Amino acid sequence: METKRRGRPRSFDRDAALERATLTFWEHGYETTSIADLTDAMGIGAPSLYAAFGDKKALFAEVVESYAVRYGSFGARALEEEPTARAGLARLLTETAAEFTDPSHPRGCLMICAAANCVTPEVETALRERRQANIASFESRLRADMATGELPPDTDPAALARFVGAVIQGMSQQARDGATKADLESLAETAMRAWPV
Repeated sequence: METKRRGRPRSFDRDAALERATLTFWEHGYETTSIADLTDAMGIGAPSLYAAFGDKKALFAEVVESYAVRYGSFGARALEEEPTARAGLARLLTETAAEFTDPSHPRGCLMICAAANCVTPEVETALRERRQANIASFESRLRADMATGELPPDTDPAALARFVGAVIQGMSQQARDGATKADLESLAETAMRAWPV
């Protein structure tokens, strides 16, 4: 026996609404983005938002996942595709300069910008864990190069990974402050001069 679906079918494009929510959180941060801001940007009412995405925290968690795939995956690709940690991290920093200043979306990194003034513990913790996971992936790639002799044995992979993470976080803020792609590429080149010889 067929069961009838209850309620009206969704009358909006969920993926498009999620993208608009991503851009809104990216531009304004987690705390200062209200449900009214989100419904206005997404073109839906609050009941539809709650029915499709849950509350603001649940929507933001989905936004972060979507952002990581759509906008943030270039970093993992650089580390995987380049033959050495140095080449991978140099490419990552160069591509970061382009991504953080791309005029088709807000400047900087959502996972860095949205954390500013964040007082919601679950959100703040989730964003910190993602940033720390990125630094851990840099360290892992550096350790692999140490094991093959590509890096000198006295290299401090944890410190070097944190250095790269700090450069990326600084690039995000500088992009928000108006730095150009060329400005950030120059910063990336300068950062790579700190590479162990």
